Amino acid sequence: MQKYKEDFIKFMVKSDVLKFGDFTLKSGRKSPFFMNAGAYVTGSQLIMLGEYYAKAIHENFGDDFDVLFGPAYKGIPLSVATVMAYSKLYGKEIRYSSNRKEEKDHGDSGILLGSKMKDGDRVVMIEDVTTSGKSIEETYPILKAQGDVEIKGLMVSLNRMEVGLRGKVSALDEIKETYGFSASAIVTMEEVTEYLYNKEIDGKVVIDDEIKKRIDEYYKEYGAKSK
Repeated sequence: MQKYKEDFIKFMVKSDVLKFGDFTLKSGRKSPFFMNAGAYVTGSQLIMLGEYYAKAIHENFGDDFDVLFGPAYKGIPLSVATVMAYSKLYGKEIRYSSNRKEEKDHGDSGILLGSKMKDGDRVVMIEDVTTSGKSIEETYPILKAQGDVEIKGLMVSLNRMEVGLRGKVSALDEIKETYGFSASAIVTMEEVTEYLYNKEIDGKVVIDDEIKKRIDEYYKEYGAKSK
């Protein structure tokens, strides 16, 4: 596992973004872990988060894109932090763009915040986590309505590795099958579990034998192997 992935896993735990316990997800599933990207709230956290995303995007998609699109609302700070990090780390100016929940009809009008899009733009999408892929169903038509743009791929922070809407393969694999573009993550839950099992962070074992057992049981019911 690359060092930036290990560092990112520790960063999620230290930022209280990745938690282990008893959680009920939007889907109704009872999960032994939960990730809340809304817990990244400080300047230093957002700087680091942008750099982790930038490194993962660079590794998976290179520099061959023009716009980083973050769906409202959580995708807005993610896209801003990441384009700043991309400029710093790789010297490439990527434009950020996000959507409004309601289209504005005066002043800076339209559905988009940040950069407008034009024919020929190559776009990478950025989100916090994709459990079922439902958010992409809403975002994809917005992007395609902006013109003849090419979607290069999607980057999320954590691949939960659960079955998607159709209940056969993971949500990220469903996105690849449905829309034809690549979907990747900074880390997978498999990498998280492997790295944190019996490992102390700040003097506490994050995933002990009991939590590991519950994670394994959860994936027996809801897990999906990436292709």
